[in-house]
Amino acid sequence: MKAASARSPTHRVAIANSRLVTIENDQVAFRWKDYRHDDKVKVMALAADEFIRRFLLHTLPDAFHRIRHYGFLANGHRAAKLARCRRLLAAPTPQPVPPAADYREQYLRLTGRSLDVCPCCGGRMITLGATPPMRPPCQDTS
Repeated sequence: MKAASARSPTHRVAIANSRLVTIENDQVAFRWKDYRHDDKVKVMALAADEFIRRFLLHTLPDAFHRIRHYGFLANGHRAAKLARCRRLLAAPTPQPVPPAADYREQYLRLTGRSLDVCPCCGGRMITLGATPPMRPPCQDTS
């Protein structure tokens, strides 16, 4: 096993040599991070054949690279590729959701309640003006 490359996540190996603790008596011990218990670092010992089996689950054949998104979901030109997929599948183009003009309209659309109506009496609320920000009291340094 070679050490992990610092180039990018696409060129890392399944386990770095620095995580291997011991290899003896047909057992391989290595460090791992337990994310369920506050990222505590623990040591696990496995039989050599089980360690190799698990390691090989993370290897790819020659000329393959582990990439999170590829093809039409890759970041470059994703919108154009998705549009072509829809056209080839004769799928309708989804209608874009028009952005709400401000937070009041969005709140009304999401909850069905208007922020312009008083929740107590049902009367119409009117904006009189913005409240100026509070300034800290002057501190005389003389």
